[in-house]
Amino acid sequence: MQRPKVIINCAMSADGKIALPTRIQTRISCEEDMARVHRLRNNCDAVLVGIGTILADDPKLTVKNEYVKNPRQPLRVILDSKCRIPKNAQVLNGKAQTIIFTATGHYKKIRNAEVIECGENKIYLKKCLSILHRKGVKTLLVEGGETVIWSFLKERLVDELYVYVGSMIIGGKTSPTMAGGEGIKKLEEAVKLRLKKATRIGDGMLLQYIVIK
Repeated sequence: MQRPKVIINCAMSADGKIALPTRIQTRISCEEDMARVHRLRNNCDAVLVGIGTILADDPKLTVKNEYVKNPRQPLRVILDSKCRIPKNAQVLNGKAQTIIFTATGHYKKIRNAEVIECGENKIYLKKCLSILHRKGVKTLLVEGGETVIWSFLKERLVDELYVYVGSMIIGGKTSPTMAGGEGIKKLEEAVKLRLKKATRIGDGMLLQYIVIK
């Protein structure tokens, strides 16, 4: 299967949490890491999140001028199996192209977005990646949330993983972690990584991994 290179980027606390116990997003990255994320977005052809991230955080998924001069806005990709995206979501602001992948039977016209049915009952990630590849996407940045990240890792569709570890503890049994979903049943199923680079950024650490296929 031909597909884009897939990079996962996320920020987590020292205890592995990516949001508060209430699931409200909190800023973990320092200013230097925020600049890195926007440069990374600028260098990718598309950036992808799930509908959970849209409903919880309402991100723009664009590159800010304050971090990158004359930014090249990536394609925004949303996984939304039931087409629940609000009409006023910021990813529908028309400032960059937006594609919404949904499940069969949930198609509807949405302003400033291309809606594509891609799978029955759930979204087929391999088919999504194939479609994006045909549209010219060579590098895809996956930013979350935890269920989406786990789905890509579980299906071995990730090439590189960037994790910024902030110097804070969030705690909480219900706090989202970097990789949610059902997890593995036995150790042999674990997603193996090779540490490529570790860089101190501000008070945190950026860990760059290669995903071993």
